[in-house]
Amino acid sequence: MWIRRALLLSLALFVGCSGSDSDGDSASDNGGAKKYRIAVIPKGTSHDFWKSVHFGAAKAAKELGNVEIIWQGTADEKDKEGQIKIVDTFIGQKVDGICLAPIDRDAFVPVVSRAKQRGIPTVIYDSGLSDLSSVVSYVATDNLNGGRMAGAHLGKLMEGKGGVIMLRYQAGSESTEAREAGFLEAIRKAGDIKVLSESQRVDSNADVAMKISESLLREHKGVGGVFTVCEPNNKGMLSALENEKLDGKVKFVAFDSDPRIIKGLRDGQVHGVVLQDPVQMGYLAVKTMVAHLEGKTVEKRIPTGEKLATAENLDDPEMKRLLAPEQFED
Repeated sequence: MWIRRALLLSLALFVGCSGSDSDGDSASDNGGAKKYRIAVIPKGTSHDFWKSVHFGAAKAAKELGNVEIIWQGTADEKDKEGQIKIVDTFIGQKVDGICLAPIDRDAFVPVVSRAKQRGIPTVIYDSGLSDLSSVVSYVATDNLNGGRMAGAHLGKLMEGKGGVIMLRYQAGSESTEAREAGFLEAIRKAGDIKVLSESQRVDSNADVAMKISESLLREHKGVGGVFTVCEPNNKGMLSALENEKLDGKVKFVAFDSDPRIIKGLRDGQVHGVVLQDPVQMGYLAVKTMVAHLEGKTVEKRIPTGEKLATAENLDDPEMKRLLAPEQFED
């Protein structure tokens, strides 16, 4: 696409910070306009979701013209200390602003406060903090509502009866904890459904998620439905269902998409996917930061929307866009 080609061309015009990728237009004064250097820090860099966030952030920089995006994150989404070091490095470099998806809702409160004290504003995206008082804005999905959507849909698929398993993500991730809470709230209102397991946590390793999912499926014979809250957990659960010969038999609702989940949805192995808009998330995070830097008033909470994809609507144009969002290409 022309957007990709334009972004790749713009990349060649910059030399990024050590260990990071920079995206944007020329480092000239852009006809007199101030040039902003904005660090965009994801929870991790390996999963498809973050590649789409990167695409949206770079798209915003391209449109604005006076923005250099510096994209840097840890490879592992549980590397909290590594992410803190990245933020502190950018604070030391005195970037104009930071857009951050924090790995831990509590650990990054003092980090963001530290940035503010140094005169560097922060926009939080994707996953929130336990204290947002030092934050310019929070740009994200309504994850509580997304979890409710998943619970209501799974309850309907199960006709209000049977047992369900929910696989949690690692503790401290505000976004996934909200999804979990929303799901449990909705599934307990969906009839005579019993929650068989909802305490097991898995980090960002899909292989570990598969092994734990297999164990849960063997322990809880006759389970009627399962819910997973993020991309690596989805992959692990789908593999476990296949290995246990339960795919298509157990109703499976996932949160977030990737090629395997899309195929599973089409093949009847997955029965619903709650979708975010990662491109819009990255795009609005950067746009909101620049608006703030230019002295404009911005909303403290900016929602990016959530949708439910099913076998019946997966070919609708909007669902196709959200199921397979654009990704940044190096």
